[in-house]
Amino acid sequence: MADFIGQYYLYIKALHVVSVMAWMAGLLYLPRLYVYHAQEEKGSATSETLKVMERKLLKYIMNPASIAAWVFGGLMLWGNPGLLEQAWMHAKLTCVVLMTGVHHIYAAWLKKFARDENVKPHTFYRYWNEVPTVLMIIIVFMAVAEPF
Repeated sequence: MADFIGQYYLYIKALHVVSVMAWMAGLLYLPRLYVYHAQEEKGSATSETLKVMERKLLKYIMNPASIAAWVFGGLMLWGNPGLLEQAWMHAKLTCVVLMTGVHHIYAAWLKKFARDENVKPHTFYRYWNEVPTVLMIIIVFMAVAEPF
């Protein structure tokens, strides 16, 4: 398996980047949908449309993309285990774990919206919309600059 990973490492890396991009698109868009949803009357046509959009975004884009990002990232680490000796990689992986936690928090909020149980104002989701951005900036700087 290590030979396979070594031979196709750059393809695996490319698939990792594509997966992360799709995951990030969802992580940046879903809380924006929550902002709009929190401003709508429960049971309205717009609210019901947002429920469908949120569910499909999570189920068909975010969940598969996050799984793929983890799988391809894991394969890259398996093919190059020396990366785990780098402090920057530990910082990056910590942020990736936090990003996964944010993903699960967003999924829990989706369930509340689906049941018309959201009580948080749209401003709450506006702030949470920035969390993936901050984590993404740290992750990219760690991966590209390898500062320590």
